[in-house]
Amino acid sequence: MFKFRSILSVLFTLYTISIGVIIFIENKNPQKTITWLLVLFISPVIGFILYLFLGQNIRKRKMFKKEDNIRSKSLKDIAELQLSAVKEARIFSEVEHSLKKKMISLILNNSKSPVTINNRSKILTNGYAKFNEVKKDLRNAKHHIHIEYFIIKNDNIGNEIKDILIQKAKEGLEVKFIYDSVGSWRLGKAYINALKNVGVEVVGYLPVFLPGLSRELNYRNHRKIIVIDGKIGFTGGINIGDEYLGKDKKMGFWRDTHMKIEGEAVYELQNIFINDWYFCTKESLDDLKYFPKLEYYGEQLIQIASSGPDSEWESIMQSYFSLITYATERVWITTPYLIPDESMNVALRTAALSGIDVRIIIPDIADHIVAFWGSRSYVEDLLKAGVKVYCYQNGFVHAKTLLVDDIATSVGTANLDNRSFHINFEVNAFVYDEDIAKRLERDFETDFEYCEEMNYEEYKNRGVIQRIKESIGKLLSPIL
Repeated sequence: MFKFRSILSVLFTLYTISIGVIIFIENKNPQKTITWLLVLFISPVIGFILYLFLGQNIRKRKMFKKEDNIRSKSLKDIAELQLSAVKEARIFSEVEHSLKKKMISLILNNSKSPVTINNRSKILTNGYAKFNEVKKDLRNAKHHIHIEYFIIKNDNIGNEIKDILIQKAKEGLEVKFIYDSVGSWRLGKAYINALKNVGVEVVGYLPVFLPGLSRELNYRNHRKIIVIDGKIGFTGGINIGDEYLGKDKKMGFWRDTHMKIEGEAVYELQNIFINDWYFCTKESLDDLKYFPKLEYYGEQLIQIASSGPDSEWESIMQSYFSLITYATERVWITTPYLIPDESMNVALRTAALSGIDVRIIIPDIADHIVAFWGSRSYVEDLLKAGVKVYCYQNGFVHAKTLLVDDIATSVGTANLDNRSFHINFEVNAFVYDEDIAKRLERDFETDFEYCEEMNYEEYKNRGVIQRIKESIGKLLSPIL
């Protein structure tokens, strides 16, 4: 027994050392590398367990390699043609469209997503507006329904959605359903089987069979996508659960933002779903029936940017960074987690120091305690640079929105943190439209009324206990 323990101890020590070497040579950013090495040094056992669950990055590109043959060839061709046209200044070359041109070029390059023009979109403020619209459109579906969510709960609204999907499947529609296996951990077999029994095709994204399968636990599908008949799409910050309707007593009112899109931009949401479906099932859905001919919806310019471990570029982070640096008047952001990497931190502070009106709304209550205190650790430097930080007082704010000047907006699933920008699978809609900008501006103005603005002089004199909490949160945030 003694020999066995000795051998086990030696093997554990060697494995821990090897993890340290791997972390060092993986060429992550220095902050993450130092954090992981420090955790392993302070507590090899805890560091070992955390790294198994959250840290491995080896071969992720191979693991998440995109299958180009399942991406719609027409969408790729359109993106290439548009990129050439933008470079040759044949479109969007007017002075007032310079920001559009730069952003369109960026997303064409880093996300291969074409800019779409024939669109009509609608901002859905909070859960009731989102679910009322979703339920109506699901009931009116004629051909197919594709759904992909990080969190789906077996509660009242979750069962309402389930019952609609069951009814549409019984009517003969194709219904495909992707849920994240960690985000929807407690969904339950009864819920899933009720869907499967009527012909709904249901798959879990990266199922976690054993805790040791850490890559599967680390890289999560944080997207929220619904595509109906290839013509109507939904995306944004609201998952499927009663708390998003403000029914959680602890969190209270849930302030969030979603978006409904009708038109060509839905093609790219469809394309993202098709790629994720292929990753889960190896079934190709490359069929024109999923990309129907569309009627005229309007003239809103929309690009859909997706990012994740399978992406060559961190496209959503780059898009945020570029919009912040391109701004000439204002940058207004809402995010539940404010844990920017160094580049984003510099961009925000530089914009504020340049005289740009930079405002950020964050929660005043915590749903994830480490993220809460990690967010607070960045506030002092932002306030010092002139960034206005607002704490939302009327419940919990979970929206992921960005408003730049009077023309560019973003609504999606990505938080302003390391996990969304560098680890999770995310999707954001970037809209270049003054009406949508004004609509989001009204939401921001309303939210400011429910916020308390943080004061730099007061905040820099906060107590030692809070500083310690912030330091711990900041230390752990790069790896959580």
